[in-house]
Amino acid sequence: MPDSIRNIVADIESVALQSLKSWDGQFINTFQEMKSYTFNVALLSIFGKDEIMYREDLKRCYYVLEQGYNSMPINLPGTLFHKSMKARKELASILAQILCSRRKSGEEEEHHDLLGSLMRQKEALTDEQIADNIIGVIFAARDTTASVLTWILKYLAENPKVLEAVTEEQELIRKHCSKNKFDESGDKEKYLSWGDAKKMPITSRVIQETLRVASILSFTFREAVEDVEYEGYTIPKGWKVLPLFRNIHHSPENFPEPEKFDPSRFEVAPKPNTFMPFGSGTHSCPGNELAKLEILVLLHHLTTKYRWSIIGPQNGIQYGPFALPQNGLPVRLHLKT
Repeated sequence: MPDSIRNIVADIESVALQSLKSWDGQFINTFQEMKSYTFNVALLSIFGKDEIMYREDLKRCYYVLEQGYNSMPINLPGTLFHKSMKARKELASILAQILCSRRKSGEEEEHHDLLGSLMRQKEALTDEQIADNIIGVIFAARDTTASVLTWILKYLAENPKVLEAVTEEQELIRKHCSKNKFDESGDKEKYLSWGDAKKMPITSRVIQETLRVASILSFTFREAVEDVEYEGYTIPKGWKVLPLFRNIHHSPENFPEPEKFDPSRFEVAPKPNTFMPFGSGTHSCPGNELAKLEILVLLHHLTTKYRWSIIGPQNGIQYGPFALPQNGLPVRLHLKT
């Protein structure tokens, strides 16, 4: 994954800058806006430059499709399920157009995005299998990363010293960025490289601590591949097992004062199998590097150029299905003066 995403840092940065510019001076629902940002980055990583032509149609279809995820499976006209199934068919049709276009061009090897990788599989996937994979990736790439970004804004706003440390780190990177480009006014502006994104230890620890405290994914589904003995109980081979990440991440044995937001705890690597925000083993999340990259890129520009304030009380957590700050964290964001 890192090899394929290091070439789209500038493209991700462009999406981040456009998003931040559209939020300037606005009252926004953080989670909803972060969903839009992560969706655009997901399309970029999946389709590369091809996504520009189909972006709005892909968005429209996917937004209808997601409405049916938790609906009653009654496939009658007018129901959410029926509408979502129609949207899925249209989404598959758009993907088929993209596949056909790439095959006709004879330039399949030139595409280094996820779709290109799926098309080059040695054991060829059917178009339907490719479509299933793409739809699954969009779902996995959007809401989870948007949730993390939402929590990060909350924790940074509530912890001024941490925000100050992150801002100082990002200002230093901004000062020494290795590349330049011209902005809309014609002024030279430095922008990030892959190497710059790997020099953000403080910001990276903020991401880790957010993943630990918020535990966006509370659990996952696994299966015992052999009989397992645990505290006097036997889990038979083949039984389903739900590892509870939130319990692991909030155990005082693993993390002293677990409810405290303290990124410095990750200055020392946690003990094995005590920090698993992306799962573990062969079934760990394959998109974790992309998620971290798009978070780092957005935070770089957010902390160096903008201020934000939370609107209203934030004392609760809501699930839908991911853990979120109350009401999606309403904030007002504006450029620094």
